[in-house]
Amino acid sequence: MASGIKRLFDELRGTSVAVIHPPGAECNVLLDQLRRIGCPVKSLWPYPPAPPADTHVIFVLVPAERGSEPLWSGVDSDAVIIALVEYENPTVLKGILDLNAQAVINKPFRPTGVLSTLILARSTKGYQDRLLSKVTKLEETLRSRREIERAVKLLAERQGVTDIQAYEQIRRQATAKRIAIVEVCAAINSAGSVLDGLWPLER
Repeated sequence: MASGIKRLFDELRGTSVAVIHPPGAECNVLLDQLRRIGCPVKSLWPYPPAPPADTHVIFVLVPAERGSEPLWSGVDSDAVIIALVEYENPTVLKGILDLNAQAVINKPFRPTGVLSTLILARSTKGYQDRLLSKVTKLEETLRSRREIERAVKLLAERQGVTDIQAYEQIRRQATAKRIAIVEVCAAINSAGSVLDGLWPLER
């Protein structure tokens, strides 16, 4: 258990943080605590035109009124987003969702709670990223499967063979050319679309 906690602290010490909040005593409470944790911190205000680059975590103020919020979202960045809020009105709640924040810290800021929020937000972001990666892979698999099924049907109809025989032809072609089966299928489907689009020549 102790080694796990030490690893978390070691990771946080290399975590670059940006705090987007008006300067002042209130902001300094958050900045000082982050520095005590060991995070390299930069303070930014007003809102930058885009999410800060080369930053692992962004603490960003969510304004209570529309029209003064950042023009970007957390989906525009790979960083962990932690929303800083003073009120919980509908505008602020929508702003939190628009930012795609992984965590929220309420004002006034206190040293306690910053560390746990930081750890939980990073863990949530990692979990979200893993889920998105799995979804992307599943979507790619489904697209490949549809590409293969279409090519097999097309080749079977054009050559008057069974689906199994058509697939074997595609597999042998892919093996001979040392490319993926789906690449051969994409070429077959593309050629089939071209042929289907040709008008019969007039005699």
